[in-house]
Amino acid sequence: MNKLSVFEGKNVRRIWHKDEWYFSVVDVIEALTDSSNPRNYWNMLKAREAEQGVELYTVCVQLKLTAEDGKLRETDCANTEALFRIIQSISSPKAEPFKLWLAKTGYERIQEIENPELGQNRIKQYYELKGYPKDWIDKRLRGIAIRQELTDEWKKREVTQEKDFAILTNEISKAAFGKTIEEYRQFKGLAKPNQNLRDHMNDWELILNVIGEKATTDITIAKDAKGFPELKHTAKEGGDIAKNTRTELEQKIGKSIVSKENYVHLIEEKRKKKSIS
Repeated sequence: MNKLSVFEGKNVRRIWHKDEWYFSVVDVIEALTDSSNPRNYWNMLKAREAEQGVELYTVCVQLKLTAEDGKLRETDCANTEALFRIIQSISSPKAEPFKLWLAKTGYERIQEIENPELGQNRIKQYYELKGYPKDWIDKRLRGIAIRQELTDEWKKREVTQEKDFAILTNEISKAAFGKTIEEYRQFKGLAKPNQNLRDHMNDWELILNVIGEKATTDITIAKDAKGFPELKHTAKEGGDIAKNTRTELEQKIGKSIVSKENYVHLIEEKRKKKSIS
């Protein structure tokens, strides 16, 4: 489970590992210091502390997080306890606010495990803050739930590699929309790796995406498909269901549902308002 969290406008990558959050150390350093080269800052910090007999690397683990190029790469990560130790070595006025943020982040995750509805509410607030319309948010949240059901089903049926999840998702997308995920991103003008395609789909694109993934889940269960080749076939079948719906609707309304429109402007407008205030 790879996710982004935000501290004072800075993205901090994190991953759920061994029943707790692990955070990217270089992201934390950038958030605390505003360093233009947080990786170098981290290397210098480790060297400086080593001279005092403190080996900071021993409190970290290497985990795969999404890098700027969109690929999964190993990077130093630390859990809450280890980060508190690292923060002690960083001189920053943001240290105390970050500690509070860190503690709150961990506590929220525990609450969400006990009550999943809280996690959904947090995601809803995230989209509301970005300015997305309420009706769109409802569809997006439904899509997240359907996607989770599908990936859980794939995991039960011998799919474990990230690349295999990506291939299966592309099969649905190609069948439903005539484009792979990356082709769709390019079509919509999404150049940054952290721009999630689904966050820039219009209402009908979201609905069709849900149809394709829900159909794939149900077909997979009905056929008791197992293993990558069989799941690839059911992924295409599920995508075809969405394609048939899209084609019929486009014939009725006389225009394509697949749109170049995106929601990048919402983020830009939010940034402008924040800079003015």
